[in-house]
Amino acid sequence: MARVPLLQLTEISLTFGGDPVFDDLSLVIQPADRVALVGRNGSGKSTLMKVMAGLVEPDRGEVVPGPGVSVGYMEQDPDLAGFATLGDFAADGLDPSEMYLVERAGAGLKFDPARPVETASGGERRRAALARLMAGSPDLMLLDEPTNHLDIEAIAWLEEELAQSRKACVIISHDRAFLRALTRATLWVDRGVVRRQEKGFAAFEAWRDTVWEEEDTQRHKLNRKIKAEARWAVEGISARRKRNQGRVRALQDLRAERAAQIKRQGTAAMALDAGPKSGRKVIEAQGLSKAFGDRIILRPFSLTVQRGDRIALVGPNGVGKTTLLNMLIGREPPDAGTVTLGTNLALALFDQARAQLNPDLSLWESLTGDPEMRVSGKADQIMVRGTPKHVVGYLKEFLFDEAQARAPVRALSGGEKARLLLARIMARPSNLLVLDEPTNDLDVETLDLLQELLATYDGTVLLVSHDRDFLDRVAATTIAMEGDGRATVYAGGWSDYQRQRKPQDASQSAPKAKPAAVAEKPKAATKPGLSFTERHRLEALPDEIARLEAEIGKLEELLSDPALFSEQPVKFQKASEALIERQHKLAAAEDEWLLLEEKAAS
Repeated sequence: MARVPLLQLTEISLTFGGDPVFDDLSLVIQPADRVALVGRNGSGKSTLMKVMAGLVEPDRGEVVPGPGVSVGYMEQDPDLAGFATLGDFAADGLDPSEMYLVERAGAGLKFDPARPVETASGGERRRAALARLMAGSPDLMLLDEPTNHLDIEAIAWLEEELAQSRKACVIISHDRAFLRALTRATLWVDRGVVRRQEKGFAAFEAWRDTVWEEEDTQRHKLNRKIKAEARWAVEGISARRKRNQGRVRALQDLRAERAAQIKRQGTAAMALDAGPKSGRKVIEAQGLSKAFGDRIILRPFSLTVQRGDRIALVGPNGVGKTTLLNMLIGREPPDAGTVTLGTNLALALFDQARAQLNPDLSLWESLTGDPEMRVSGKADQIMVRGTPKHVVGYLKEFLFDEAQARAPVRALSGGEKARLLLARIMARPSNLLVLDEPTNDLDVETLDLLQELLATYDGTVLLVSHDRDFLDRVAATTIAMEGDGRATVYAGGWSDYQRQRKPQDASQSAPKAKPAAVAEKPKAATKPGLSFTERHRLEALPDEIARLEAEIGKLEELLSDPALFSEQPVKFQKASEALIERQHKLAAAEDEWLLLEEKAAS
């Protein structure tokens, strides 16, 4: 027996001026579908979701929900007007006896239902909107960036809830790990065309690359055919003018076909310049502690940051990650302890709140108004990594068009604001890059490029993020802030941290009658003469050395290909630089291990 679709879109067309957002689009959402909705920023993902929700009327076509089907939509900027508290908003439409559903969602998503709407932050409002959707349990859930403003614990709760639910869902998200875990089909919005593949997001990038390769092949064939026909037209048409007019018209049709093709949006032309090298020791923190009233943010904590380190701070929202980050870079004084910054530091900061962007200024003013970017006597130029560039030309490198240059920052989407802030911090050389939640709102392609840049960046990176995939790709060291003021250093990224903390958690939860369960500890941890941080560092270094040796082996294997230099010179250069960087890091790690072993032995 055929299943009745939950939602059917038939021959949908929609235009907001210029090229159509969608044209002749038809798709079906079936019961139990779990669909990733992906595409570049500005491609129309959120618009398509609003069409599905009935919030945007198409110019042509039909949107038909199944009989009795309820559709719930979680928007990025919910309107809470008319509600006194977040709980009132989340419980709207529910029977009073079902209030426990809101309280349960509130506990999982970490928001207070009693919080007055007027004092709630944007993140709390979004979490209330998500709780409202989860409590209402519609047949089809439309989730637009549900993981934004959630910490990793809340993301894990939401992931588990959706995985256990039998409800259908369509999800827009930049969080690769979230999409890989949940989705079984993919809708790809690309230049007004929506394609569907009956595989989850894990298979998306390979599918996208295959489609683009086929497209490039067809475009190449079309160009060759046009070139051949154009040569015939020039050389042979005069003798056969009358009987070959059809061939001339065919040539015109080929040219019209090529002109009608919509060019793929490129990736942002982002670049990082590490500038002059900092000193080998970037930050030396000793015995840092911090409290706000009776609430302890950080118990005595010490850390040494060396040049080239990639350090991530993870933990629940409100635990103090940004506070520790600001203490490490000297922007927040500790209650006790000292922070010594290294020599020759050039700091670039990407702040979570995008506070560096004035919403009332235009994009043009945001760049030209920065004293460090201003070019004397040139109102339309800015200094980009030591070279004057036209403002609009630089904005185009970050995928903004000329019409947006004079638009106010407040009119930008979340992803566009993130790109504008990246444009500002990447315009000047830096050797200490501080990124507080940089992944929010960025599309997959821009995230890929940012990860590549960080991999070859010759400076030091301090990072706060809840994106597990991004942490695994970027971080070499993880500082976990797990509450009660504790901050623990682990080697590797998110997955490495999870593997290392499991034996520790198991030992802490073991019955006291079995002391042997907690007796086995690495020998380095019991050696005298080392500080708490040094002992952790000594334990972590063997894994770090092994990882560097493995990466060096892969890079050497890549560079051994004799065709790489001639066929892909850019890739060859990047791989060579990455190899040199990792060789230096390996030598430094081995030296550090020897020093710590000698200190422990003494």
